[in-house]
Amino acid sequence: MYTIIRVAGRQYRAEVGNTLDVDKLPYDVDYKLVIEDVLLVGDGDNTVLGQPLVEGAKVSATVIEQFRGEKIMVFHYRQRTNLRKWAGHRQYYTRLRIDEITV
Repeated sequence: MYTIIRVAGRQYRAEVGNTLDVDKLPYDVDYKLVIEDVLLVGDGDNTVLGQPLVEGAKVSATVIEQFRGEKIMVFHYRQRTNLRKWAGHRQYYTRLRIDEITV
């Protein structure tokens, strides 16, 4: 069984036992989270599509860790002006483990 859920404004495919890296959520490690924004539930040949959400469907998840992603280097360049700028960015993420899917 799998679901498409909406967390922090983005959509993710969730299956029991998988981990998801989502944008930072304000929860501590080992926090039990219930996600009710379930957009689709699929189980073999049966698929339930929400209009916009599937009623009564919930996904239980646990926060495993808070971490920062890889560094992304940004380079700005303009020709003939001697303008060259470097900037770096590391995004904050939350890793979730999917524990249970309830329909």
